[in-house]
Amino acid sequence: MSTNPQRVPPPMTGFDFVRSLAAELSTGKVDLPAFPEIAIRVRRVLSDPNSSVHQVVRIVGSDPSLAARIIRISNSAALNRSGRPVADLRSAVNLLGYNVVRTAAMSFAMAQIRNANKLKGLEPLMDALWRRSTLAAAYSYVLARTCSKIPPDEAMLGGMMHGIGKLYVLTRVGNHPDLFSEGAPLEGLINEWHAPIGQAILENWEFSEDMADAVGKQDDHGRDAPGDPDLRDVIAIAIVMASHPSDIAGIDARLKDLPGARRLGLDKARLDAVMVECDAEVTALSSALGA
Repeated sequence: MSTNPQRVPPPMTGFDFVRSLAAELSTGKVDLPAFPEIAIRVRRVLSDPNSSVHQVVRIVGSDPSLAARIIRISNSAALNRSGRPVADLRSAVNLLGYNVVRTAAMSFAMAQIRNANKLKGLEPLMDALWRRSTLAAAYSYVLARTCSKIPPDEAMLGGMMHGIGKLYVLTRVGNHPDLFSEGAPLEGLINEWHAPIGQAILENWEFSEDMADAVGKQDDHGRDAPGDPDLRDVIAIAIVMASHPSDIAGIDARLKDLPGARRLGLDKARLDAVMVECDAEVTALSSALGA
């Protein structure tokens, strides 16, 4: 008597992997494996419009490392223009505002995730993402302050969150080691899908519609809208600048003829001036964020 052999399911493809991520996002529950509990708690308290400074300070203060980072950021020359030292967490939160606290918490979380056992082998990609995100946050802050009317703290948060889709993908790759044994296919998949995934995450986490849209459309440089620069312009151009740190010629080549750069007034002369004027500020901000 013959028996039917057990059917082996076909191997997962890159498309299957993306489809599984889309299914997860569609459930409305967005969790990042290895995401520190303190970062989740900070995100939740700051998303509640009724949260008090006391609640924020209590939650942030429950993690000494995060609290120390926020106090350090509050003493950064770029964000503390009075120069008066800030020594306590309440004063730091009041000075920085909730958006910068969100930014600091995200940078802290990404730094912690890099060391998770589940992500062994992905450390170079995680490290590059962390450093690029902190630089994008710093450039977003500077561009918003010098070239637009966008609140700099809002732009900084958007710059830090621009890679959340990449982070989401990377935290799930560990479940499929055979699928992504080579780095190039993984990087290609991330580059193709991270922006819409990031937009879906920010929408789920109840970030502003403008910020979610800016993250989702960050690679669409062809928009030729009239009027003043918006958050989408600031974040998109900051990402380009973060990919060529300290390389003014490289940035200029990438920005040439981009409508977003034109709306920000970043012709070659203006770009040179901004880069020179803000070099120390970007360095100080990215260092304070932990890059």
